Amino acid sequence: MEREELKERVCRAHHELKDRGLMIYTWGNVSMIDRESGEIAIKPSGIPCERLMPSDIVVVDMQGNVIEGKYKPSSDTPTHLVLYSAFAGANCIVHTHSTYATAWAQAGKALPCLGATHADCFCGSVPCTRAMSLREINGDYESETGNVIVETFASKRKDPTLMPAVLVACHGPFAWGADDEEAVYNAVVLEEIARMSHITMQINPQCAGAGRPLMERHFFRKHGKGAYYGQSEE
Repeated sequence: MEREELKERVCRAHHELKDRGLMIYTWGNVSMIDRESGEIAIKPSGIPCERLMPSDIVVVDMQGNVIEGKYKPSSDTPTHLVLYSAFAGANCIVHTHSTYATAWAQAGKALPCLGATHADCFCGSVPCTRAMSLREINGDYESETGNVIVETFASKRKDPTLMPAVLVACHGPFAWGADDEEAVYNAVVLEEIARMSHITMQINPQCAGAGRPLMERHFFRKHGKGAYYGQSEE
């Protein structure tokens, strides 16, 4: 992918997230990687989404070295780099502080699969990481945030292609996808199901949830080799 296209797509993703109410001011960031070149386009640190232009987007390599850009890259860049190294299927990463998903993260609670709407996008409960240790917080904090996400997926045996999102305890949500459109979609859906789940638990705190058969039926009818939802590309 050409570098300019990479920057334009990252900028467009930020504006869509802003327009959908998931990003305000400087809260959050999007990055996208060109796996062939290893170049990553990411939001500059501290620049409000509403004034962001493609020319503002910073390009870094997999070590975080700036290749192009007049600004410093996002302070969360090391987190994105860890995830790109660990999750081969993730080509775009979205981090927001959207209201309901962040509320679940602040509560330190995984987002349970309570119904078909959740299962259409996420195969099971969206995991929440453990709290970070004092050593991790006082050390290379942003890289350690990525490490605790990777640890969570390993310990819970989650496949990041089937579960393209996570809640970082006391912080907020990260979502990803094969491209920018998919990553933004996953972030938007994550926020909506977090809101639905909050309302559901207020109505019925003992809600049992979807159950594995219903969850898997809804997820795999839209994902994988046997998917039949939507129109064929023929």
